[in-house]
Amino acid sequence: MVRTERFRRLATRALTVVALAAVYYGSARIGLLEQVVVVDTVVTPLWPPTGIALSSLLLLGMWTWPAFALGTLAVVASISPLDVTVLGIMAGNTLAPVCACLMLRRVGFHPALDRLRDGVALVLLGAFAGMLISATFGSGTQLLTGDLPPGDFWRTWAAWWVGDAMGILVITPLVLACRTVRRPRDIPLYRWGEATALLVCTLIVALLAVKSPLSLLFLVFPLIVWAALRFQLAAAAPVVLLVSVVAIMSATRRIGPFQGQSLLEAMVNLQALNASTALTALLLSAIITEQNAIRRKIEHACGELAEVVDRLAPGESRRRWPPNGTTR
Repeated sequence: MVRTERFRRLATRALTVVALAAVYYGSARIGLLEQVVVVDTVVTPLWPPTGIALSSLLLLGMWTWPAFALGTLAVVASISPLDVTVLGIMAGNTLAPVCACLMLRRVGFHPALDRLRDGVALVLLGAFAGMLISATFGSGTQLLTGDLPPGDFWRTWAAWWVGDAMGILVITPLVLACRTVRRPRDIPLYRWGEATALLVCTLIVALLAVKSPLSLLFLVFPLIVWAALRFQLAAAAPVVLLVSVVAIMSATRRIGPFQGQSLLEAMVNLQALNASTALTALLLSAIITEQNAIRRKIEHACGELAEVVDRLAPGESRRRWPPNGTTR
C-alpha cells in the first residue's frame, strides 16, 4: 500500500512536470511571435515562460523546476541547432525563477498579493533581481563560446533581462490572480457587465492609441486605475496583458507612436510603458486589497464588540447613535 501510494505520487508529479514543460514551451512560442534580433540573438520584449515558471514554483512547490529545464531545451531546439550554449541558457532559465521564488519565500511573500509589501517584493526580488540570473547566464554563455562579440554583451544582456522581467511583471500576477477568482455563479451579473465593458474599453483605447502617430498610450492608465479599484488584480492583470500585447505589436512593427524610431528607441519606450502599466496595476491592486482586508477585520471586530455589548446590556447596541436631536 505504501509503495503504491508513493508510485502514484511520483507518477502524478511526473505528469505535472511534463504538462508544465508543455505549457512553458507553448507560452514561449507565443512570446516568439513578436521577437526581435539583437546582435544575432533572438529576444522578446515579453517572455511569458518566466512568469509561468515563477507562478508554478510559488503555487505548486520547488519540485516543479525540471519542467522549466525541459521546456527551455525544447524551445532552444525549435529555433536553433543545439550546442554547448543550451546548457547555460537552461541553467539560467531554471535558476532564475527558483532563486526568485526562494527570495520571495524568505521575505514572507503571499501569493494572494493581498499586501503592498507583496507587490513590492514581486517587483524587486521576483522580476528585477531574480531575472539578473537568466540574463547573465544566457548572454554570458554566448560570450564565452564566441557567439556574442564582447562589445555587444551589455545590449544583449539588457534586452534579455528586460524581457524576462516583463514576463514576471505581466504574467505572474495574472496566474496568481486566477486562483482568487470566484466561481461565475457567485459573481453578480452587473459585475460581469462592468468587467466586460472595462476590457472592451481597454482594447479600443489601446488600438486607437497605437494607430495614432501621437503618443497617446498614457490614456490606458485611467482604465488600469478603474480595474484596480473595482476588481483589484483579477481585472487589472488582464488589462495590463492586453495593453502590453497591443503595444508590443505596434513597437515591433514600428507603427503609431513608435513610427520612425530605431529598434533601441522603440524597445526603450515600449518597456517603459510595460513596466509603468504593470507596476501601477500591481501596486495599486495590492493597496486596495490590503485596505479591503483591514476593513473586513474592523467590521468583524465591531460585530464581536456588538455581541459583547448585547450580552452585557441587551438592546444597547441597537440604539441609534447619536440620539435624535443631537445631530446638525
